[in-house]
Amino acid sequence: MVEVIEWVNPGEDEIVWRYPNEVIKWGAQLIVHEYEVAVFMRDGKIYDVLGPGRHTLTTQNLPLLYKLVGGSKSPFKATIIFVSTKQFQGRYGGETQTRELAPIKYYGVYWFKVADPVLFITEVVGGQSLYDASDVTRFIRAYFNEGMMKHLSAYSIVDLFQNLEMVSTQVKVKLMEDFRRLGLELVDVKIEGVNTTDEWRQRLFWLMQTGNAQAVMQMDTVKQVAAELGKSPGAGMGTGMVLVPQLFQQPAQPYAGGGVPPAGYQQPAQSEASTQPNQEICPYCGKPIPPGARFCPYCGKQIHRCPNGHIVPEGAKFCPVCGARIE
Repeated sequence: MVEVIEWVNPGEDEIVWRYPNEVIKWGAQLIVHEYEVAVFMRDGKIYDVLGPGRHTLTTQNLPLLYKLVGGSKSPFKATIIFVSTKQFQGRYGGETQTRELAPIKYYGVYWFKVADPVLFITEVVGGQSLYDASDVTRFIRAYFNEGMMKHLSAYSIVDLFQNLEMVSTQVKVKLMEDFRRLGLELVDVKIEGVNTTDEWRQRLFWLMQTGNAQAVMQMDTVKQVAAELGKSPGAGMGTGMVLVPQLFQQPAQPYAGGGVPPAGYQQPAQSEASTQPNQEICPYCGKPIPPGARFCPYCGKQIHRCPNGHIVPEGAKFCPVCGARIE
């Protein structure tokens, strides 16, 4: 009876399958379906690869193995691994930090396929001793996620929330190169969402409003210092608030002429244009809104403002821009 070697009814997510019998007879029938290849290994080395079709195993289509076994007509020992070359889909998600060390969570979907079966088996299946399909799938997902964490950490939190499409494209290019090293082709990547903590979401709002990271971090420092001063033993009522204006003062700019400024010299005032944002940003979805808008046209949330028209966070008692009390 002629031996038939075939991967029967592979699962939707199965990338590899190892034929269970390692003793192969010359003349056996090898059936390789479309979007599959059959790879012959022996002693950890790859010898012959056969593509789709019905193959009778002879000395002609297995020349390397034939030389290895010495041309004997008796059965020979080899490992046959079937590799699917169709496109697969995977989901990912994880946590990392941005360039400012802001914690973020991300998730999405990616599509890939095996482009070089020999390299794939060398680096993943044989190199990692992963012959089970589920183990291979877990390895690829972990490899992708590790790359995503590494590449996203090179961006700022504003990039991730304001230019996600650009970031997704650039990260995809970097991940494609990572996948090529495994014999895989990364077809596409989609970042479906990113998120951060409430604290960093507030910082993000002011970063997008002002475009001045130094001022935002200074605001955080002021709040922390004021809170600590207010808790200090012997501190009077409002001690922290008294020092807040001093902490917000900008350092004096050096005299342009060098040396000691002449009598009557006054520090040039900062222009109003440099302190006013050019575009108002919704604090909930981060998208630009029309000047003076009462509701965001994208997420529908109500925009809270102080009496002077500045956008303030929900629940705020004072405007962080002008200090006006919010009733």
